[in-house]
Amino acid sequence: MIAFISGRVDSAGAEGAVVEVGGVGLSVLCTPDTAAGLVPGEQARLATSLVVREESLTLYGFADDDQRTVFELVQTASGVGPKVALAMLATHGPNAIRRAVATGDVRALTLVPGIGPKGAQKIILELKDKLGLPSGAADERVPRPRVQPWRDQVAAGLQNLGWAARDADAAVAAVADELDGEQVPPVPELLKAALRKLSRP
Repeated sequence: MIAFISGRVDSAGAEGAVVEVGGVGLSVLCTPDTAAGLVPGEQARLATSLVVREESLTLYGFADDDQRTVFELVQTASGVGPKVALAMLATHGPNAIRRAVATGDVRALTLVPGIGPKGAQKIILELKDKLGLPSGAADERVPRPRVQPWRDQVAAGLQNLGWAARDADAAVAAVADELDGEQVPPVPELLKAALRKLSRP
């Protein structure tokens, strides 16, 4: 198992990064929050989890060991693969996930793309005795929809792709105007929408 990687960030986007370790560029999938904290050219250390499939080896990176632990534990629930596990961490912090499971908060879990009410109930049932109780960290409160953080995540993703901060902020504002109170889509979709705004003449 690759417990962590440490090296220079070669590139970073909304969904992950490439980190140079010993002359080798390792592609790492991350939550938008983690990816936004990675700056090309600077050193970074990520806790990692290697997911092995017949056709692929995929490395997932996390800001700390607790995120990795929750990522791996939630996958022990039936129907939860790495993609959904990463979406859970992109939507809620580790302690927020623990509290949602501990309190049976189906609504909080259905905020995660790919999890419906039945899936949420199954996750709560199967993980209740595995995740433990939340610590005293700030994100232990009952999870709520994360409306504002996506703006910073998308803007950071655009800047990592080479757009100026002013242009990135303008594109994010344009996307926000089109949402008009509707449910916020996943960050990757919002990033694509912002890129479409920037590509228009």
